[in-house]
Amino acid sequence: MSEPVKLQNRLQAEFAEPPRRSTRARSGEDVTVSPDAEADIVVPRPEPESHATIRSVIAGVGLLSAALVLATGMMTGFYIAAVALGFAGIAGAVFLYRTRRPAAAETDHDQSWERSETSQILSAIHDVLGDIVMMRALDGRILRANAVLSDLTGLTDIQGKTCEAIGLTFRSQAIAHRYDVDVNGPAGRRIYSWHDVTVRDPSSGDLVVHSIARDVTEERRAEGERERARQRAEEASAAKSRLLATVSHEIRTPLSGILGMSHLIGQTRLTAEQKNYLAGIRQSGHALVQLVDDLLDFSTIEAGRFQLRPSEEPVRPMLESVVEMLSHRAHEKGIEIGSFVSPEVPGLLTYDAPRLRQVLYNVVGNAVKFTHTGGVSLETTLERGAVVIRVTDTGPGMNAEEQARIFEEFEQTGSVAQRSGGTGLGLAISARILNEAGGALTLESTPGKGSTFTIRMPVDVKKMPGVSRKGVLKGSLVFLFAPAGPASKALVRTVDALGGTCHLASSIDEAFDLLQGLAGRKAALTDIIVDNRLAGAFRRELADLNVIKDSRARRIYLVNPEERTGRAIGNGEGYDSWLIRPLRERSLVEVLRGRMKGIEVRDAINDNRPILKDLPLEAAPTPVPVTGARILLAEDDPVNAMLVRSVLERAGHQVRHVPDYPALVSALAGATDAGPFAADLIVTDLGMPGGDGKEMIARIVQRDYGNARVPVIVLTADSRAGLAEELLAVGAEAVLAKPADPVQLIAEIARLGRSVTV
Repeated sequence: MSEPVKLQNRLQAEFAEPPRRSTRARSGEDVTVSPDAEADIVVPRPEPESHATIRSVIAGVGLLSAALVLATGMMTGFYIAAVALGFAGIAGAVFLYRTRRPAAAETDHDQSWERSETSQILSAIHDVLGDIVMMRALDGRILRANAVLSDLTGLTDIQGKTCEAIGLTFRSQAIAHRYDVDVNGPAGRRIYSWHDVTVRDPSSGDLVVHSIARDVTEERRAEGERERARQRAEEASAAKSRLLATVSHEIRTPLSGILGMSHLIGQTRLTAEQKNYLAGIRQSGHALVQLVDDLLDFSTIEAGRFQLRPSEEPVRPMLESVVEMLSHRAHEKGIEIGSFVSPEVPGLLTYDAPRLRQVLYNVVGNAVKFTHTGGVSLETTLERGAVVIRVTDTGPGMNAEEQARIFEEFEQTGSVAQRSGGTGLGLAISARILNEAGGALTLESTPGKGSTFTIRMPVDVKKMPGVSRKGVLKGSLVFLFAPAGPASKALVRTVDALGGTCHLASSIDEAFDLLQGLAGRKAALTDIIVDNRLAGAFRRELADLNVIKDSRARRIYLVNPEERTGRAIGNGEGYDSWLIRPLRERSLVEVLRGRMKGIEVRDAINDNRPILKDLPLEAAPTPVPVTGARILLAEDDPVNAMLVRSVLERAGHQVRHVPDYPALVSALAGATDAGPFAADLIVTDLGMPGGDGKEMIARIVQRDYGNARVPVIVLTADSRAGLAEELLAVGAEAVLAKPADPVQLIAEIARLGRSVTV
């Protein structure tokens, strides 16, 4: 017989109608007197038979429903709901049954019977559910317990013993009077959720503890598995962070040598071909640095430790440098790249320039990667307290499905060959960086028509009264003969936005019509810009026109940086100056205003330096002021040591190199074979053998080695968040990331050197 049927039979047996009793009626009760009874015996007036039948039926239905609900809850797992509904049904049945009984005065015996009856019902329910029900004295002795406890422990004689004596182990929970209890028995260890309530026993008047407990073994086992899984996930995350930090350090160390040596080679006499090769090496090195930064940013964002560091920086040169870095890739594919910055964008903005540069490099680089015809254009504006950069390409575009997943980690679109060219992290990290800054990265794309990525980054605008770019080219009338595309479009918009007028012609017919119209209006050209790709057609078809030949306008030759050679300006063709595409606004203004004669000295990494009229074409490197500081260089990597030493010595400093922390301490104390060396300044790597870097720096600053006060510059490839602040807090004067920028390193030494050499 099934458990629900047994429960139903037991409940029906418990509620079988007891023998009818008669008692003396209380004063005022409506009773009837049996003619055969004695005078002092009164019998309550019976309830009508129809009412009694209805109450009995309803009570039976209530009991049956309660039994079915309990059984269903046990089979489906909804224990709490089943118990609540079951008790509700039982309570209703008991109420109906009690009201069915004659409404006469109840004796103490009747109340005890009803309590016993209800207890038996509840006990039956708990037995079926497998709950432990117990009553204990305040001293812990068990007064009563249901059969479930005996079955679990295998003990038949429980009464009078304590819980500890029968093998129950209590563990307190966060809520008072609630415990997790281990029950060890023949079936093994089970865990019960235990609840205690202290009440007064109505029969004896003593305080007793009523307890009820439910089996939660599976729930606790599942909770334990979840907790162990969480701990494993945290350990894996910590291990991933350590791995990324280690890999970053190990990659940056050789990168410092590669980029540093390429910087030194760039200062020697090279042919044009060698310069192009060197630019490729440096560009690849910086791309690898960018990849390392992306991986580290991904890790810090996932861990919730990402921080922005805004500072006051110009935004236009930063945009132009990113475009220049990626122009080589674009030109190799036969596409163009151009940038326009609205004159409303002020010269200085407060924002995190390195992060915005990183976002731009990822987004623009992605656009160049997937564009095969046409080109990529950037438009920068200032809108409601945010700098907005729209990157538009003429690539294949994306469908709705690709757009929905393009900002997810490790997701890529395009062909298999294109997907193999990256990690799928760039756009995801860029979107997260902008979200952390309070901005956004959005996409609009149409298959076959290209895509537009919109970068929005909040900035603080620095007001600069009296400084405006809108009229700097006022009076300039420019004729531009160049192929249509992003570069020529950006040039025309820039000239027009700065107060001048620029007319674009992309073919001979357009040029004839445009020049005839200008001649008819007797408009005097101030500048003629000829793209090198159309220079032959200009020489053959346009150069001898009167409007050109008789014009006193400056002639400017526009070339890609890869197509520039060391030949003289114009090469005998009558050009007054050159400009390199993509243009820098400053260079364009300097040429059009007649303040710059030649071209820019540019590579894929360094900023442009315009060559003025009074300088030779091949400008020598700017000499660095000699400070003559005595520098103690601590670096364990021999390549990096040679690099930094060469940079410092070329700047006029005296350098002594030590390979580890013990050698650094010995040099400070003067206990070396090379003799004493009174260092003015220390340049040290952070992760060297022989000691903890932060502790060693702190002790040097505190003069624990008998040394004099010596400023310390730290070079480190460790990019953990907050590390630079920790090193500055223990006394370091400056912290520079590897690969160290030689210009920045020399500048820091010059800043600190003045305080020790003057």
